[in-house]
Amino acid sequence: MKLLLDQNLSPKLAAQLEDIFPDSTHVSLVGLDKEDDPSIWDYAEQHDFTTVSKDTDFTDYSAAFGFPPYVVLIQMGNCATSIVETLLRSNEASIQEMNATRSNGVIALY
Repeated sequence: MKLLLDQNLSPKLAAQLEDIFPDSTHVSLVGLDKEDDPSIWDYAEQHDFTTVSKDTDFTDYSAAFGFPPYVVLIQMGNCATSIVETLLRSNEASIQEMNATRSNGVIALY
């Protein structure tokens, strides 16, 4: 399973999480940093990514259009990249399960 990190997260996270989420990337690394959210949503769906964002727009898309793509919503204010990394690492099993069971399209992490 691979993650597509939204613009509001550090591009460094993709490399930092490579050991548990191989082939993850950041929108800026695939030329989507200037694109709107619907374009990012479409890219995630077409390339089998789970979108990770602090932006609730992606949860709205999931409610409106269904899933995949799956969405991990980081519900934290401004914080260090290391905190987001720790949050994703500590919830790896839940994120993997969401994708494996296909039972829910969104997971919110606090």
